[in-house]
Amino acid sequence: LIGKNLEDGSLIKEFEASHGTVADLWQTHLAGQPTSMNPLGMVEALLGAMNHSADLTEQKEKSAAATEQRKELLEFTSTLRTALHNTFRYGQGTRDMAGPAGLTTEQFIDKVAWRLGRYLVAIRDDVEQQDMVSAPMRSFRRNYNVDKVALQQLFDEYDRDKTGTITITELENMLVTLGVAPM
Repeated sequence: LIGKNLEDGSLIKEFEASHGTVADLWQTHLAGQPTSMNPLGMVEALLGAMNHSADLTEQKEKSAAATEQRKELLEFTSTLRTALHNTFRYGQGTRDMAGPAGLTTEQFIDKVAWRLGRYLVAIRDDVEQQDMVSAPMRSFRRNYNVDKVALQQLFDEYDRDKTGTITITELENMLVTLGVAPM
């Protein structure tokens, strides 16, 4: 993506986007087959172009409205970038990056859109962004040493109907008996 300023001919900006893979994938998409493209380079280029466009508009117009529009656009592109990168970070990447278990291009876009929507709502409502990252499983700790036999016996004791699951009533009875029920 490259351009020149119409007024003075100066170079606007150049961003590295993608390569021939996009054209190949477009043909695959048109044939109705699923695709899986790593969109990071292209999206980063588009976000950079959007940010640069906002900078140029603010410089040219020198108005409070242009400054506010730039601020809003930069907030949006930053939030989109976070949603995009977090989607990969949470193991929801495209197949070309994550292997056969990865998402198709369309599934990935849907996932990023879902995450972006959550982040934008959080910003709009002046709520701090919180990613739903769970704590690591304690079983990965070096000093983890749970007695599995005792645990199974405890489970069996409170699984009164012997279904292999504990109902909410059975859980309630267990927590009360153990003295850890929220009261």
